[in-house]
Amino acid sequence: MIEATELSARMDRFRAACRDAGIKLTHQRMEIYREIASSIGHPDAETIYQAVRDRVPTVSLDTVYRTLWLMTELGLLTTLGSRHERVRFDANTNPHHHFVCTRCGRAFDFYHQDFDSLAVPESVHDFGEIVATHVEIRGVCAECTTHDG
Repeated sequence: MIEATELSARMDRFRAACRDAGIKLTHQRMEIYREIASSIGHPDAETIYQAVRDRVPTVSLDTVYRTLWLMTELGLLTTLGSRHERVRFDANTNPHHHFVCTRCGRAFDFYHQDFDSLAVPESVHDFGEIVATHVEIRGVCAECTTHDG
């Protein structure tokens, strides 16, 4: 679980970003962002929808999706996974990397200065403008490994 001070800082960033962009700060948007901002699990939209619906029964899955993409455009969230898979959202916008379990799909944040400063090969620049880089390590998490045996 995210520490209360970090959650408070994330919520403050959310309010400021909405205010600066002229976006109305609705109760549904607040609850959707609070759900992802308090999570370390990198939830997908359906998971966020189920959790928020418990508190805000009138929220729709469409509203959750639109709000998550809006927050991503505002720089408040990043995404994991390709658009062909179920996209997962991350409120930790600090430089970090991910370990993704190939069995259960859980994603874990980790920090490594050497990975932060990896040089992007020149040939990658031919594909287009680099916006961000991160390392994603895929493997089997400890919980899945424990259940194997």
